Amino acid sequence: MTESLTLVAPTGRSGEPPGPAERVLPLRRPGRWIATALVLVLVAQAGHGLFTNPFYQWDRFAYWFVRPAILDGLLITLQVAALSALLGLAGGILLALARLSSNPVLRSVSWTYVWLFRSVPLIVVLLFLYNFSALYPTLSIGVPFGPAFFTFDESRLATDTVLAVVGLSLAEAAYAAEVVRAGLLSVDQGQHEAAAALGLPRRYQFARIVFPQALRAIVPAYVNLLLGLVKATSLVFYVSLLDLFGTVQSLGSTYSGDVVPLLLVATAWYVILTSALSVVQFYVERYYARGALRTLPPTPLERARAGLRDLRVRFRKETAR
Repeated sequence: MTESLTLVAPTGRSGEPPGPAERVLPLRRPGRWIATALVLVLVAQAGHGLFTNPFYQWDRFAYWFVRPAILDGLLITLQVAALSALLGLAGGILLALARLSSNPVLRSVSWTYVWLFRSVPLIVVLLFLYNFSALYPTLSIGVPFGPAFFTFDESRLATDTVLAVVGLSLAEAAYAAEVVRAGLLSVDQGQHEAAAALGLPRRYQFARIVFPQALRAIVPAYVNLLLGLVKATSLVFYVSLLDLFGTVQSLGSTYSGDVVPLLLVATAWYVILTSALSVVQFYVERYYARGALRTLPPTPLERARAGLRDLRVRFRKETAR
């Protein structure tokens, strides 16, 4: 004999099936609403104090925001940051390869370099380079403890821009080396073995197979380093380079009554630059996540469209009742 399976429909309180008016109510979270209200009050108070306090002098802020002197300093900041980023990344790749090398001398030198420049503050590096000509008036290339083939005056080559770029690049290379090394180590060992099994030379194994896969971890992390690099350019003022922050400091000493508006101008421009880099970082991470995620994270435009669709669906449900 076989037993029959009987399906019983769910019943309401009186034994009847539930009506269409009965629905599941969401769990109420009063603590979340209280925290939201508290945060909104604090944000409203901060915004009110920011825009109504006459001490900020927003009219002077608007006057200084796009002045030619400010824009010239902003251009210098962008130039120094761009050159330092490129040179720092190139130096970081070389240091990471030396750190992963089987040569003990290269490993030791790379480790010492990274350890030293991650330990010394950037302002100390810049000030040391600024006074480097006092230690070494001339530089030469030749045989150690022997004749020199080329000799040149260090004070003529070491302009303020060169000192700033060299100092930032030296420090950036130390941090970029760890980012590149971590990216190379993130590549599965099987990929190295497969590349070796194909009989490819070591340089082709690195350039064609290992490094492209490591970029998925290297590029997003290095773009994040650029955010700190843009803000670190404010220290080049101490080597007499009038970048954005240096220009603001110089104008503030001349127009003492506009110190706060000028500082707000510098703050606004740094926020704009770092926000632009954050947008670039998002799309770079999204691009290199294509091979790791089944569904890519939505862009801000896609999120806005999804939010509008949800609002339309909720509105239709509410009006249909």
